[in-house]
Amino acid sequence: MRIDKFLNAVNITKRRAVAEDMLEHKVVFINDVPVKKAKEVKVGDIIEIKYLERSEKFKVLQIPTVKSTPKSKMDEYVERIDNV
Repeated sequence: MRIDKFLNAVNITKRRAVAEDMLEHKVVFINDVPVKKAKEVKVGDIIEIKYLERSEKFKVLQIPTVKSTPKSKMDEYVERIDNV
């Protein structure tokens, strides 16, 4: 699954347009490498989002098979590593 779709499907971002904007401004990293929106996400990848004053890291546990998942199921797909 593409990173822009993944961020939206597991509720890391509220809308796919927000995810695309973040990717365009190079604040999303997979395994410490800035990525474009077409980058494929794999199980085990570490996704980092760098905000102005903090960053969030998530480990990909599984790839969703549906377009969107409920927020209550977010923990099945990603594990929050730390907030810096």
